[in-house]
Amino acid sequence: MAAAGNPEISPELPHISDATLRDSAHMAGVEFGPEDAAVIADLLVRTGVELVEVGMVSGPDAKDADLVLATHEAVGPERSMTLVVVRDRRQVAQALDEAERLGVRHVMYSIPTSEQHARLKLGSPSAKFLQTLARSAITQAKERGFHVTFSGEDGARTPRERLVPYVAAGFEAGADRFRLAETVAYLSPWQMEKVIADLTAIDGSEIEIHSHNMLGMAVANSLAAVRAGARWVSATVGGIGERGGNAPLAELLTSLRVIHGDTRFDLTHLTELSRVALEGAGLGDAFQSGPTTPHAFAYELPGQLSHPEAYETLPAELVGNSRELLVRTRLTPALVKWALADSGVSVDIDAFTAWLGRQQERQGRPLLDRDAIRKAAIDFRPA
Repeated sequence: MAAAGNPEISPELPHISDATLRDSAHMAGVEFGPEDAAVIADLLVRTGVELVEVGMVSGPDAKDADLVLATHEAVGPERSMTLVVVRDRRQVAQALDEAERLGVRHVMYSIPTSEQHARLKLGSPSAKFLQTLARSAITQAKERGFHVTFSGEDGARTPRERLVPYVAAGFEAGADRFRLAETVAYLSPWQMEKVIADLTAIDGSEIEIHSHNMLGMAVANSLAAVRAGARWVSATVGGIGERGGNAPLAELLTSLRVIHGDTRFDLTHLTELSRVALEGAGLGDAFQSGPTTPHAFAYELPGQLSHPEAYETLPAELVGNSRELLVRTRLTPALVKWALADSGVSVDIDAFTAWLGRQQERQGRPLLDRDAIRKAAIDFRPA
C-alpha cells in the first residue's frame, strides 16, 4: 500500500521496542509466566520488533528473573532490555549486580524527572540532584559494559528548562538513548512535537517515545514524536499496560504502513500476538485501552494508591470510573493497610500480609481486590 502522505516530507522511519513484558507485566493484577514471555517475545521479534523490554530489577533476587531468563532463551539478550530502578548510588549498584547475574545487556533506567515524581521517589525535587544521580547511574552501567537507555519518567509534564539540561547531562555521561515517558498522558500531538524537537536538537542525542493512552492519543503522539526526530517508539501488544494502557502495537504498525508506506513489519503475527498476550494477562479478548476500562485506575503499588494524582491524567470519578487495588503476587503491608483503611477491621498488618501471601500460593494466586482482602481479614485468625 502506498503512503497516504507525501513521501518527500515523511520522517525517518523509527525503530520499535515493545514493553508488553515490562509495562503490561506490571499492570495491576496481570501476571505473565515464563512460557507467556517466551511465546510473546518470539512473536514480537518475528513481527520485526527490534527490542523486547522485559521485567524490572531494583536489587537482588528480582521477582521478574524468570521472565527475563525466558525472554533471553527465546530471543537472546541482545534483543532484550530490562528496566532498572534508580533511587541512589548503592541501590543502583545492587540492581546492576542482579542485571549482570541475569545476563542482561541492555538496561533502561527509570528516573523520575518531574518535580512531583522526583519528590515522591527520590526525596528531593532538586534538578541538580536529579542530574547528579543520572550521571552516576549512567557511568556505573557504562563502566560495566551495558547499553544504557535512561528515561524521563513523567517527562511529558517536566518543564523544558528542567528536562533539556537533564537529557543533555545524561548523554554527556555516556548514555546511548533517552526515553521520554509520557507517564501521565498530558500532551497533544503538536505539543509532543515541540517537546521532542527540543530533545533531538541536543548534540549526539537518540530519542525514544513511550506514551500512555489515557487520552487516546498514544499512537498520534508517537507519530508526532517521530516527525520531530525521535528514532524509537515504545508500544505494547493490544495497548495493555498500567493505568489507561500504552501505544498499541498493532495500531502503531498499521499507522506506519498506511501513513508512511512502511512495509518493514510482518503484520500477520499481530492477531496471534494479541490473543496470546491478552490470554496470558488474564484479560480475555475484551480489553480496550483508555480511561473507561476496569484497569484504567487499578493499581498494585502502594505509592500509586497513596498518591494517585501523580499518575492520573484525570480523576477516575470524572469519567464515572473508580480507583481500585488489584494484585496477585506483589502483596505488601502498605497495600494491605490501604485496603483495610476505614473498614473497621483491625489486624496485625505484617502478620496478616504474610498469612495472606501463603494463602495466595496455596490457592494458585487468585486476583485480589479491596473487598477480597477485607473479607480475608475478617476470617484471619493469627496462629
